[in-house]
Amino acid sequence: MRILVINPNTTASMTEKIGKAAKAAASPTTEIVAVNPHDGPPSIEGYYDEVFVVPGIIAEMAKAGAVDAYVIACFDDTGLDAARCATEMPVIGIGEAAFHLATLIAGKFSVVTTLARSIPAIEHNLGKYGLASRCANVRASDVAVLDLELPGSDARSRVSAEIARAIAEDRAEAIVLGCAGMADLAHALSLEHGVPVLDGVACAVRLAETLSALGLRTSKIGGYAAPLAKRYAGYYAPWSPKAR
Repeated sequence: MRILVINPNTTASMTEKIGKAAKAAASPTTEIVAVNPHDGPPSIEGYYDEVFVVPGIIAEMAKAGAVDAYVIACFDDTGLDAARCATEMPVIGIGEAAFHLATLIAGKFSVVTTLARSIPAIEHNLGKYGLASRCANVRASDVAVLDLELPGSDARSRVSAEIARAIAEDRAEAIVLGCAGMADLAHALSLEHGVPVLDGVACAVRLAETLSALGLRTSKIGGYAAPLAKRYAGYYAPWSPKAR
């Protein structure tokens, strides 16, 4: 099995971290290919950044060759719906994956993300997925995404402190880490706080393997139907949908 894991931002060190987390979660026979686009923002922190990463996601999918499933490694599930239109193979967003798995092991979970500006997008997705009632709270640790890549930063301690508050104040029974850049923290934080701490990258890889093994593919009836063939103008011409 071959899974393409796409970090939608351009920070290669984060892609390397995501790739390691994906490989650690994957079955021994699964090949993980972790990539990021060369054009776009170095981190995704809010709606504005999201707009500029979707073409890069689609481009990475197009040039990857044959794969059995895709993982979009941005917790906001940026470009997830568009990516599902572009292929019939399973496409899993790390946010949606972590939310669903959290509901299988806890009555209520809280999300601990990076900056407060990410909270509205996460809350929107919880409502869209029908899981808002299972989420006790979405919390910001006041950590910029790129601070997670800086040696010696206090990012981990800030995330840990917010987890402690979520357990005490929200009565959260599990914690979902709200950023792909936190992928390497989940196990240690779970041991530290005594509750399940879920990393969306690992969750998404396992769900991608399951869907592929079951022979399940993305429905092409309705919203995830292949895009209609048309010619895009100017800069966007390379992304013009072709007849299928």
